[in-house]
Amino acid sequence: MKCLLYVCLIALLAVAIVHVVERPANASQEPAPAMQQGVSVKMASVSNAQTMPEADDLDAWVVTVTADGRLYFGVDAVTPAALRERMISTPHKRGQRLYIKADARASFASVQKALETASTADFESPVLLVNQQGPVSVGTISPPKGLEITMDGAANSGAKPVVEVNYSAQGSPTLRIDDQEISFADLHSRLQQIVQNEKTILLRADGRAAFGEVARIVDACRAAGASVVVATPVV
Repeated sequence: MKCLLYVCLIALLAVAIVHVVERPANASQEPAPAMQQGVSVKMASVSNAQTMPEADDLDAWVVTVTADGRLYFGVDAVTPAALRERMISTPHKRGQRLYIKADARASFASVQKALETASTADFESPVLLVNQQGPVSVGTISPPKGLEITMDGAANSGAKPVVEVNYSAQGSPTLRIDDQEISFADLHSRLQQIVQNEKTILLRADGRAAFGEVARIVDACRAAGASVVVATPVV
């Protein structure tokens, strides 16, 4: 009888050990939310972006612009015309945002194609996804960061302060505010003066400007406390 009891105890112990070994180490944890796959680009670096965790959702609308100007809707390569058709025909939730993930080296003219398409699909305030370094806890993933802008084709005739990015004959970018040329180093202080009376800035950018340069200016406007309306680029 004692021998039989000893055998039963050994068998129960073996079954318990098997269950412990086969159970995943994280079985008691909630599964991590699925994240959207995307096209890799070198994003512009800024300092005043906002956290945009929804940009990683599976149903997030993300348009990517590569350094050579190619467009992607999610992971699908598209032409500007095909992008417009996809965005018009694909339903999106009320209040859903459109995220533009552009390579810092892409021409602003290429990014503008995506922004103009956004307006046809009733996205008035797209978000420019950017890179911003910050503290990250061990074992966590830093959420996407972005700069929200407003698209308004009629803004060209508005009375807002105007920031312009142009190109000189030598092919280098120049910066003007209300028709007065300034240096990039003086941009922040000049914007701080402007926002004392006006909280909205109209940005006009030469299509040849690199997206990283445009993002840098949007970032400076946000740092000064101004919202940014992006107008049709100067070409």
